[in-house]
Amino acid sequence: MKTSIISLDNQTVGEIELAEAVFGVSVRTDLLHRMVGWQLAKRRTGTHKTKGISELSGTTKKPYKQKGTGNARQGSLRSPQYRGGATIFGPVVRSHEHSLTKKVRKLALKVALSAKAADGKLVVLDQAKLAAPKTKDLALRLRALGWGSVLVIDGPAVDDNFALASRNIPLVDVLPSVGANVYDILRRDTLVLTRDAVEALEARLK
Repeated sequence: MKTSIISLDNQTVGEIELAEAVFGVSVRTDLLHRMVGWQLAKRRTGTHKTKGISELSGTTKKPYKQKGTGNARQGSLRSPQYRGGATIFGPVVRSHEHSLTKKVRKLALKVALSAKAADGKLVVLDQAKLAAPKTKDLALRLRALGWGSVLVIDGPAVDDNFALASRNIPLVDVLPSVGANVYDILRRDTLVLTRDAVEALEARLK
């Protein structure tokens, strides 16, 4: 499929052929759901923790004798029914990560790119470079282009001035092509790929 290439000044500077194998895949929401769930699970620290009965400080003495008191039998003051007692089957430190095959992850990225292209939310930029790291200048250009919520994916490396200028603008993310992922693509309204990013993604996903 052919699409226009624009500059940061909103001028058309050429055309580019996007590979159907990468940008023309049929949209599968089940794959996107699985991929986003996998990414978010991998990000979780899993440091939630409550103390079990063996971890509480306290006496190990039996509170009172087993029989003859008329009360329910008790074996420890560290039991959960007592104030300050343990938590039974509470959360423990663990990893929430689960496996997802490379084939599925690769296809999910293609689907995310294709979904943006199908919705008309994919824009190809000539280059994401600035002469100086001026946030105000970049914000004005983005506003003129109508990009409020945008993810910009550059080539192998992001231009330092562009990265610095965009860092303090809300809802604007900048990533190198190696960092392209489904979650970041879906969480922003517009996806902007530089010419270098298109080449890198096609080489990676074909």
